[in-house]
Amino acid sequence: MSEAHAVPADVVRTVPEGTVVYGLQLPIQSQSSLYVAEWETKSGPDELARAALAAEAAGFFYVGVCDHTAIPERLAQAMGTVWYDTVATLGWLAGVTSDVRLLSHVLVLAQRHPLRAAKELATLDALSGGRLIVGVGAGHVPEEYALFGDFEARGRDTDEAVNALAAALSEEFPTLPGPRWPASGMGVAPRPVRQPRPPIWIGGSSKAAIRRTAALGDGWLPQGTRRKDLPGQIADLRRLRDELRGGAPLDIGTIAEPTYLVGGGSGGDPGWEQPGYVLQGTPEQVAQSLRELAAMGVNHLQIPVRARSLEEFCDQVAAFGELVGPLLGS
Repeated sequence: MSEAHAVPADVVRTVPEGTVVYGLQLPIQSQSSLYVAEWETKSGPDELARAALAAEAAGFFYVGVCDHTAIPERLAQAMGTVWYDTVATLGWLAGVTSDVRLLSHVLVLAQRHPLRAAKELATLDALSGGRLIVGVGAGHVPEEYALFGDFEARGRDTDEAVNALAAALSEEFPTLPGPRWPASGMGVAPRPVRQPRPPIWIGGSSKAAIRRTAALGDGWLPQGTRRKDLPGQIADLRRLRDELRGGAPLDIGTIAEPTYLVGGGSGGDPGWEQPGYVLQGTPEQVAQSLRELAAMGVNHLQIPVRARSLEEFCDQVAAFGELVGPLLGS
């Protein structure tokens, strides 16, 4: 990771201190064949709204949507081509919902000019009443990245883009750091509600992503980290945070195993056979497993919800909020 640019001076905490919160990536919005359910392929805006409102009613801390601009034909079978635009979808969700936070999970930031991204994201924060969490990542599809930059330089470009975005969200007339997007004296408004700026969470589990998080982020969004590897990665992250940011506070997250509740009033079908990687059980069993993640130092959990229909999805989300959430503790 490049060390050439000054890191943002302020740390923006999102998760209330001493708590463990939970969020989810919304269904329907991204339809990769690696995880999409059949019912999602037949759904649209109405179903997406119902899913978001179910999460909000159940006390989920955030709803997230992902980002891809274009999928190359060689990856279309695995990734699909249906990926609703991240900022447009979050803006629509801002009008549909009232309280739940809105997470970009994750925006491929270096594929956008930082002032353009700041304009869109600051507007989204203003329209939503300060509910935006900016999740960013470096991207992984070479052909897509080549449309906007140099895939081999995506790490360097992402570092520069995070610094530039933080400056543009913090100041109305920012001076952008770095050589790729030189700009100064250009006003960006409306200004975000959240001050000094909306939080920036860094996605990824590579060594470069962990170092980027330690140096530049307000929070961490690991991608694909196995549970047994999480303690070591958190230790590395904290060591680097001490070294690069003097131990500044950091919200640490993880994506839990796909989850399906049965028993305890959750309404789940105990006869639905699940793959071995699914966290299936009673609310008490699921909560116990998730508390193990919290004990590792995690304070925000992303919960992938298993379901065979929108109705089952909403039922599972409601049951999680009612029966599991209160057992997670602080």
